[in-house]
Amino acid sequence: MPKLTINGMDIEVERGTSILQAAEQLGIEVPRFCYHDRLSVPANCRMCLVEVEGGPPKPVASCAMACGEGMVVKTDSPMVQKARKGVMEMLLINHPLDCPICDQGGECDLQDQAVAYGFDRSRFHENKRAVPDKELGPLIKTIMTRCINCTRCVRFAEEVAGTPVIGQMNRGEDAEIGTFIDELVKTELSGNLIDVCPVGALTSKPYAFKARSWELRKTDTIDVHDAVGSNIRVDVRGREVMRILPRLHEDVNEEWISDRTRFAYDGLNKGRLDRPYIRDENSGKLKEASWDEAFAFIAGKLKGVKGDQIGALAGDLCDVESMVALKDLMSALGSPHMDCRTDGALFDVSQRAGYLFNSTISGIEAADAIVLIGTNPRLEASMVNARIRKVWLEKRIKIGVIGEVVDLTYPYTHLGKGPQDIESLMKAKDGFAKILKEAKNPLIIVGQGALIREDGLAVQHAVRELAEHFGGTYNVLHTAASRVGALDIGFVPGEGGRDFHSILEGTKDGTLKALYLLGADEFDARGEIGWKTFTIYQGHHGDHGAARADVILPGAAYTEKDGLYVNTEGRVQQAKRASFPPGEAREDWKILRALSETLGKTLPYDTDVQIRERICREWPHLGAIDQVVSAEPAKFGKKGKLSKEPFRSPVTHYYLTNPICRASDTMRACTRDFGVEDNHIAEAAE
Repeated sequence: MPKLTINGMDIEVERGTSILQAAEQLGIEVPRFCYHDRLSVPANCRMCLVEVEGGPPKPVASCAMACGEGMVVKTDSPMVQKARKGVMEMLLINHPLDCPICDQGGECDLQDQAVAYGFDRSRFHENKRAVPDKELGPLIKTIMTRCINCTRCVRFAEEVAGTPVIGQMNRGEDAEIGTFIDELVKTELSGNLIDVCPVGALTSKPYAFKARSWELRKTDTIDVHDAVGSNIRVDVRGREVMRILPRLHEDVNEEWISDRTRFAYDGLNKGRLDRPYIRDENSGKLKEASWDEAFAFIAGKLKGVKGDQIGALAGDLCDVESMVALKDLMSALGSPHMDCRTDGALFDVSQRAGYLFNSTISGIEAADAIVLIGTNPRLEASMVNARIRKVWLEKRIKIGVIGEVVDLTYPYTHLGKGPQDIESLMKAKDGFAKILKEAKNPLIIVGQGALIREDGLAVQHAVRELAEHFGGTYNVLHTAASRVGALDIGFVPGEGGRDFHSILEGTKDGTLKALYLLGADEFDARGEIGWKTFTIYQGHHGDHGAARADVILPGAAYTEKDGLYVNTEGRVQQAKRASFPPGEAREDWKILRALSETLGKTLPYDTDVQIRERICREWPHLGAIDQVVSAEPAKFGKKGKLSKEPFRSPVTHYYLTNPICRASDTMRACTRDFGVEDNHIAEAAE
């Protein structure tokens, strides 16, 4: 381990550490444009120049120079100051004077460094170079004259996203960044290009000219568009969400987020339910009502209805508090009929190890072989897919897929299409089976596409046996943010209770007289729920569930309430309220608490603290915020006949997976421009 001196301070670092990284360990800031912690080192901007005593009589690029034994480095000597001023002058030769109208203003690395190393006038009188803007799609706005050719975007697209559509063309004064054949940037991670760009060349198209950073109120919270639980920052002006940015969390999403997480926020203001509604029994149309009228109407309809004639379904975006309140209310009414698997998944939930991503997301990096079964992580959990690509890029591990043939941004061996190929893999002695046997830490990842089937229990059993056979870790990759939390609190059929499919059948044959939908928008409620069943819908958008409801109770979206969410690995995370719900909409658990009082079954908590205490008493692990409470190894699943039907991913429309996305104009523009089929979405008023 080399020892060196930087600005008079001694430090010992790992072999291969660059001078720039060593300086950062000492808290010394070295300016840079092209260097990024998670990307390869091109050393082409030269802003990070430092002086090395005894070395060449010129400054060196600290990002590309490895630390050596006995080095004496100066980061603020006159030579360094003069060199950086020269680099800054060169970068500004062609840069336009756009700061007053640039969306990067106030958050621009070039702007910040120009204050430190720039000059108040230019020595050049030639006209500035102009570069044509590129059309990259509905998400990224380009003004390429601002580009300083740092190539961060090129490296991100190639190394992290795995879609190398951007490159640097031409040489010298004609050098420019662009797509080679005028192609759109079709990747689920394209919004991160905005974050890595150190100038205003790549900015957010939906956010263009909307606000300045210092106008916004910033709230750290959690994303709910998939089961990863990416850490995000929500920026709000007034009540309106203006933009969503990633937060650093090494164990979950590192510093990236998916496009759905970043750009679907405009759906939070469209198609919202902002007051209660009651369906007129004569005209069949929904009419506005007060909270008291809606509660009284529900109480009247439920009067005389037995507990075993009432069912409840919880959707994909629900927080733990609201599901606990609904479960408590159903128990008070005497109903065991409840389920959170509104996508129709069938699997054993008696053991926690049977539904968790047991290796953890960061644990993927320790894998030396991976098998993906019935999942397309690129669409179902983009950040998990990026982590798998990262491991493949670093270690070139072998990856096998049983399911659809799709582009996952890394090479893999296609091992088959359906359940029978799981058994074939266990019986095989060579090929990929040999790779798994020799692997020290193989991961078996099963997706919802393998469990949303009639033979889901048998598939779960077969996958567990596969993991045990090869000494691997069994992992479930969920697609719903609420799913693990709901399973943890037991929002599943009680003794003698009906599951999702059976509840829908009960509404058609008349055995279920009432049904409570808590944000359940993952199925065609209008077509699947019998019209003789009294249906209550509580949610925040006029989507599938509201279209079928007899009573609508307006709830709060994920940015409008405090709540607990448990991600696919079992990590408990806390969402924070960034803005307030519109109109008369209220937080979900508070609606259920108020309704319980009207029904004469008052729930025993009145405040956020009290409901959290109730949760932590029964499920202590839900009080361990930002921690993964691992599950004990166990037997789960049920041996049975496996279907010959091939596995199919449940996510067919990446940009339209939930009510928020379906209400978003930006997400609809993505489906149009990226060639994704866009089905008509029915609204409650139709």
